[in-house]
Amino acid sequence: MRRLILAGTVFTSLAFISPVAVNVTQSQVTVPSDFKLDLIYTVPANIEGSWVAMCVDPKGRLIVGDQYGKLYRMVLPPANQTGSITAEPIDLDIGGAHGLLYAFGSLYVMVNEGTRPHGLYRVRDTNGDDRYDEVKLLRRMDISGEHGGHSIIPSPDGKSLYIVVGNQSTVTQVNSSRVPPVWGEDNLIPRIPTGFMDNSMAPQGWIARTDPEGQEWELIATGLRNEFDAAFNRLGELFTYDADMEWDIGVPWYRPTRINHVVSGAEFGFRNGSGKWPEYFIDSYGAVVNVGPGSPTGVAFGYGAKFPAKYQEALFIADWSFGKIRAVHLAPSGASYTGQVEDFISGTPLAVTDLVVNPHDGAIYFAVGGRRSQSGLYRLTYVGKEPTTASTSDARFRTNRELRQTLERFHGNKDPRAVPTLWPYLDNADRAIRFAARVALEWQDPAQWRERALTETNSRRTIAAMVALARVSGKDTVHRIATSPAPDRALQARVLAALDRIPWSSIGISDRLDLLRAYSLVFTRLGAPSEPTRQRLVARFDPMFPAATRDLSIQLANLLVYLQSPAIASKAMIAFSRASTQEEQIEYAHALRALKVGWTLPLREQYFRWFVTTAAGYRGGNTFARALNTIRSDAIKNLSEGEQLALKPVLDRQPESRSPSQALAARPFVKQWTAGELVPVVERGTRGGRNFERGRSLYSQVACASCHRFVDDGGSVAPDLTAVAGRFGVRDLLDAIVVPSKAISDQYAAIVIRKKNGEVVTGRVANLDGPVVNVVVDMLEPGKFTDVRREDIESMEPARISMMPPGLLNSLKPDEIQDLLGYLLSRGDPKHRMFR
Repeated sequence: MRRLILAGTVFTSLAFISPVAVNVTQSQVTVPSDFKLDLIYTVPANIEGSWVAMCVDPKGRLIVGDQYGKLYRMVLPPANQTGSITAEPIDLDIGGAHGLLYAFGSLYVMVNEGTRPHGLYRVRDTNGDDRYDEVKLLRRMDISGEHGGHSIIPSPDGKSLYIVVGNQSTVTQVNSSRVPPVWGEDNLIPRIPTGFMDNSMAPQGWIARTDPEGQEWELIATGLRNEFDAAFNRLGELFTYDADMEWDIGVPWYRPTRINHVVSGAEFGFRNGSGKWPEYFIDSYGAVVNVGPGSPTGVAFGYGAKFPAKYQEALFIADWSFGKIRAVHLAPSGASYTGQVEDFISGTPLAVTDLVVNPHDGAIYFAVGGRRSQSGLYRLTYVGKEPTTASTSDARFRTNRELRQTLERFHGNKDPRAVPTLWPYLDNADRAIRFAARVALEWQDPAQWRERALTETNSRRTIAAMVALARVSGKDTVHRIATSPAPDRALQARVLAALDRIPWSSIGISDRLDLLRAYSLVFTRLGAPSEPTRQRLVARFDPMFPAATRDLSIQLANLLVYLQSPAIASKAMIAFSRASTQEEQIEYAHALRALKVGWTLPLREQYFRWFVTTAAGYRGGNTFARALNTIRSDAIKNLSEGEQLALKPVLDRQPESRSPSQALAARPFVKQWTAGELVPVVERGTRGGRNFERGRSLYSQVACASCHRFVDDGGSVAPDLTAVAGRFGVRDLLDAIVVPSKAISDQYAAIVIRKKNGEVVTGRVANLDGPVVNVVVDMLEPGKFTDVRREDIESMEPARISMMPPGLLNSLKPDEIQDLLGYLLSRGDPKHRMFR
């Protein structure tokens, strides 16, 4: 990689140079070797605004949109040249665009800001004079703000448009749907609201297809948060880059930004607050690859770029807040895909809003800006010697995809051939095929398949069929679906009987999770169980808690709390006390707040003491403190007057607030370890006899979990360590821990901001808010920002010191270091040979 200091640009008028504009031209940008990046235009902010949307017209001209203002068209200089650029305003009363597309001889515009009615517009040149002269609203939509209507992309067959919409919106009226219209919140434990869009219920962010006239609409997928853009690969498979809810960092329901394969009828499980579905839920499709914290904007495949084949096939994704363009290398895997994420371009700052490949010159163009911040237009070209001939698609697993697509033809319509065709695939080893089969089943008349489902003997098929039957036969009993029938108690009894026949001991972990989800859906859709049924289910599931994995344990806890098991309080509080990360502890606190039975005063005291001791030192995003307060308040509501009086000392106790940094500093010093000293110590430890639980606990105690995600635990502001054993040997891993500044990843590098008054701020840029840069200066407190006004900045440069604190192992004894490194090198597997 090489680092460039970009300078030199073309202004339409020197009168518009300002300190803010200079910051753009002096951005420090890292690009791969043999690529050339040019800043070809700096946008005069007080005339042309802040650009967020782009497209290319048939003549290779770029059309761009100011987030709050007009549209502009510009002729681009040849890829190997620079020159003066003029942004020609499109002189029509239309703007505030989040999405632009030239197709079918028209410019399509997604208006999402301003006073003009929001929705999908078509702009045309009706007399052939190369000037747009007609604006037509094709579909008015209930969209607005930065979570409203976004990109417009052409379908692979060139016959229709796909519309990408975030979660601050209502699904437009559709003529048809591939998503079964039986959505609900479907959570056994009441959710914790966040204070942001709390009244927005399922379905959330969505993608739909429409014809060129905007007349016929078909819903394709739901359950996203705020996907800004999407793109089809060569094989016609759709992908999007979905946003996280960054306020939720630090709580177990936080979901990082991620690449989603948008299959037919997909539900991705975004719900507000703590209601988000884990991606392993059988009725949620999950992610191709999790990326981490960020702010997704434009995406595009590299098709048409004069780049090496690896990058022609890559999905380029823009991250606005962290100033990055990443290349996601997708690989077919069964009927879906896996992905590897590569940092491709990064800058400080580089608030990328959109990117396009211009097939006329083989370059990638991207804009920076948004929220009235300074905009610029960049051009990326390849200047190396590798071949740039057009690449070909990866045809592996073609049979799997074709099978999935065959099943997807039944989505959205009833067909007498559907049930016999799909039924054998409800237990397919490929999750994508199972998902397609279940969605197809939900579209068929239950009268045709109900009896077959209730008498099925294959465990996996039974689970999938009962999930489908509960979803289509009932209603979300928390958030009612107006068109749903009343719960059918007789059907509920038969569904539960079918699920009860499945032997827990003979199915694997993933099937056990699916079985627990099926029971949950029976209750959210078909109503609470009768008292005899409740007692029977408590007797069945009580002995299964705790389970072999965290996910199984928490889902069992949720079910047993819902069923008001008298035994779960004492058992869950033991698991609660042994949980090593704040996320896992919060999961138990969240579930137990709804439990009304089985408590003793000592257990109650232990529960409430956690809030003022352990939890008081935890940190997270903007919703973190509110979530903990709500959990505590809800739990207090379940106390009797006598219990409240007896627990008054702990309920009135002030939190013992201690930051993660303070907790780390308070640990006793053992030795100033060097990597060389520790290599033989750790290598001896890998031979066996290690303590898994202690290693897992130390992962949290020495603050690893505050920043790093590992398996399902920990933060997301530093690299995910789940696969660290596949990337690092013992010495490399110890070097990275003991001397964190020895090699700093561009993806997680800090910057040094020198202010004009001499003050220095070091940290990671977390967000841009117009003229303000939000900086995280302590990775152990990711929700705490230091605000720096752009006009106060003298310079910005890469930090040479890692944001990771040094000396994290200095409070550990040799056998503790062996356990911690064993936990990491085993990838969190308690059955690994190191723990025998």
